[in-house]
Amino acid sequence: MDRKPADSDKAAMTLLEHLDELRQRLMRVVIALLIGVIAGTLVSPAVLRILVAPLGDQVPLAISPTEAPAVFFKVAIVIGVVIAMPVIVYQLFQFARPGLEPAEQRYVLIGAPAASVSFAAGVVFAALVLLPTALPFLQGFLFGIVEQRYSIDRYISFVSNVLLWAGLVFETPLVMFFLAKLGVVTPQGFAKARRIVIVGAAAGAAVITPTTDPVNMLLVMVPFMLLYELGILLARLT
Repeated sequence: MDRKPADSDKAAMTLLEHLDELRQRLMRVVIALLIGVIAGTLVSPAVLRILVAPLGDQVPLAISPTEAPAVFFKVAIVIGVVIAMPVIVYQLFQFARPGLEPAEQRYVLIGAPAASVSFAAGVVFAALVLLPTALPFLQGFLFGIVEQRYSIDRYISFVSNVLLWAGLVFETPLVMFFLAKLGVVTPQGFAKARRIVIVGAAAGAAVITPTTDPVNMLLVMVPFMLLYELGILLARLT
């Protein structure tokens, strides 16, 4: 009878220790984000020039006095997330590490930087390849009937959405690798789902690049399918 309260206290202390560890890691993530955002404010104007470059001679409009400062800090936050991504992923892996086998803990050191590089690669791909190709098509839609003038806030919101999804799409091989490692899905299962994935990739490309131009859709679909095949290869290595 006396051992049950002791066991309960031990379990409670273990839960509190986990909560305290979660709090500490969240604080580190917040600090990393703050540092990233501060660094982002230094390069935000230069990045903003790159993001509006696909519009050509058209200059986006600020239709309220606070819109330009809001966009400035929105871009700084996006940059801050990209900069802080290695810390975010590392803290996530470290929090989950106690539940992993010793042999699996090695993947923490590999997975954290790999996930960060993959996300950054997706963002760079969207900014330098996808947007410069998709936006001219969007600008030319209903040419002569509709005057294309964009609010800077809505334009940056659209661009940020594309950058975010592109970064997440580039995480596909790592997600597939860990799912196979955990035994959730086998490499054969990934291979059999290829046709469904192609249809899903087409639907996702239509969402990310809301154009009817097949070239723009292929700019999303082809890299995703290549990443999916890379994910199958990594899954087989498990």
